[in-house]
Amino acid sequence: MKWDYGTTEEFSASGTGLFITNEGMFQYGNATLSYYDPETKSVENEVFYRANAMKLGDVAQSMTIRDGVGWIVVNNSHVIFAIDINTFKEVGRITNLASPRYIHFVSDEKAYVTQIWDNRIFIVNPKRYEITGYIECPNMAMESGSTEQMVQYGKYVFVNCWSYQNRILKIDTETDRVVDELVVGIQPTSLVMDKNYKLWTITDGGYEKSPYGYETPSLYRIDAARFEIEKQFRFKPGDSPSEVQINGEGDKLFWINNDIWSMDVEADRVPVRPFLKYRDTKYYGLTVNPRNGDVYVADAIDYQQQGVIYRYTADGEPVDEFYVGVTPGAFCWK
Repeated sequence: MKWDYGTTEEFSASGTGLFITNEGMFQYGNATLSYYDPETKSVENEVFYRANAMKLGDVAQSMTIRDGVGWIVVNNSHVIFAIDINTFKEVGRITNLASPRYIHFVSDEKAYVTQIWDNRIFIVNPKRYEITGYIECPNMAMESGSTEQMVQYGKYVFVNCWSYQNRILKIDTETDRVVDELVVGIQPTSLVMDKNYKLWTITDGGYEKSPYGYETPSLYRIDAARFEIEKQFRFKPGDSPSEVQINGEGDKLFWINNDIWSMDVEADRVPVRPFLKYRDTKYYGLTVNPRNGDVYVADAIDYQQQGVIYRYTADGEPVDEFYVGVTPGAFCWK
């Protein structure tokens, strides 16, 4: 990655807001960070570049906030940037990562960073911005496996393994070792936990002629304490569900499957009518405002031009829409 230095701008984004990580185009180095104020309905694009006079890098995968610091995981640039969430200025960075996907904080001095095409989860010290160790993930090929999103329950962290995998891993944070695994369907894409301490994951089923196989996708409910599957909701053949998300109260799920779908966590079946109808476009990312239940949907359009974010109320009424960067994929609430 060639860092393109320029001039800086001053920002002061106090209060609540929403960060959008825009992946950009793979190997084009045009990932960006956008910031949206729900109160004023104003958006600022390329805030990382404008605040730091430096490009964000190649493929902005995800972002996490802890204690006023935002951690932006830039997958193909092998780096995690730490920024002040009000000024957007860099305060540190973790480098020499393999191909990072998500960061999860175990404590102030320990965090886990999942990877794609690597059979290890990296252990980092966020105070020193250093890699301090690795968690070996059993039965995972280095060149094709991946670890993805992380959810913590007690001293255990659960991780979904997506690329050519079918497992949820259970990690003991005291020993930094994988202590158990649970087999689900092919390629679990995401992971959340509800108010009842149930884990939810959606599997995409792979694809036809995949060397790992193909099957009908499913939505799984898993009891975190027992680490057992409680319920499997099967989709139709040909469906492509992804991006399971949960609201702030932890009682309602949302996901993408052409349309945007919503389901109560106590439900016994998948709904027959969507929350939002398909708009002949490419829904690529999804989030729910934890404060008021507003739903935000990212439209990647053609993965080459600026994407659009659609905002709806908890009842599905349109509120706003705004342009961000190329391929908006993930959100982070401030």
